[in-house]
Amino acid sequence: MADRPAPVVDSAPEKILNIEDLKKAALQKLPQHIAEFYNSGSTDQITVSENTTAYSKYRLRPRVLVDVSNVDTTTTVFGRKITFPLCISPAGIQAMAHPDGECATSRSCAKKGISMGISSFSNYPIEQVRAAGLDVGPIEHCMQLYTMKDRALQERIIKKAEAAGCKAIFLTADSPVLGVRYNEWRNDFRTPAGLSFPILEMTLEMIRSRTHDDGFKSFTSDSQSWAREIPWLRSVTKMEIWIKGVLTAEDVLLAREYGCDGVVVSNHGGRQLDGTPATVDALPECVAAANGQIRVHIDGGIRSGADIIKALALGAECCWVGRPAIWGLAVRSR
Repeated sequence: MADRPAPVVDSAPEKILNIEDLKKAALQKLPQHIAEFYNSGSTDQITVSENTTAYSKYRLRPRVLVDVSNVDTTTTVFGRKITFPLCISPAGIQAMAHPDGECATSRSCAKKGISMGISSFSNYPIEQVRAAGLDVGPIEHCMQLYTMKDRALQERIIKKAEAAGCKAIFLTADSPVLGVRYNEWRNDFRTPAGLSFPILEMTLEMIRSRTHDDGFKSFTSDSQSWAREIPWLRSVTKMEIWIKGVLTAEDVLLAREYGCDGVVVSNHGGRQLDGTPATVDALPECVAAANGQIRVHIDGGIRSGADIIKALALGAECCWVGRPAIWGLAVRSR
């Protein structure tokens, strides 16, 4: 009997056809404690899960015999036309996923013709992240910012962002305290050696001496208010002011009252207060309250083009994603 031929082993990498494939591939590259930092939400993980699953409740009503040969997917964000209504949310410590971190994300956004948010917890300075993207092509950035105890530091960050060419401040309004993330406590999560937070002016030694939770408490202020924050921001910058973390019509109305330029319907990716509505569920009331007088964007749980279509149909002007960009960095890191 003739010998059977040896089985052919396919050494080609697994095809990544959707965001779930991308996530699985990333998890194979990331150490567990880092993957948990990126992927987990607060306490019982309800909101982080429902952000994505909530989109499955909504159905598309397709129309037929419509000429789609010249469909235009462009939209305008921060006064500049982008190729399609998707931008990359500010997400911190990206160099844990890829050595180039936020600089790699900036280059990718410029290549695809979309905008990017820079996190206060970026591992690279604002100017370097901006320059990385501009080396590839035109790109607009916004600067994510917390309310800080040190107003002088907060103003320095704003001035640097404005001088570098950022177009907007994304004031993260849902984080007077850090969400309770059990995995970070169990893992005693600390930013890995070799990484720093230049925007926050935190050195490696400062970062490694305390947990991420303690580090957050050391600089953020829980004495924040509409009446205090927005007028002060207006006094120190000409950039657009957006409120990130809005989930209710009442807060959209306040954003209008205080003259903000836009809101991002967001629950911090499920990483802050668990049990809040999925962002797509909160979107309709926020759009109604905006009444066309203030721009409304959304982030949280968007995992497909169909999800983007649903968010747009419910009134959002643009969608933002965070974790998929992190997963992409991780897949290309090694």
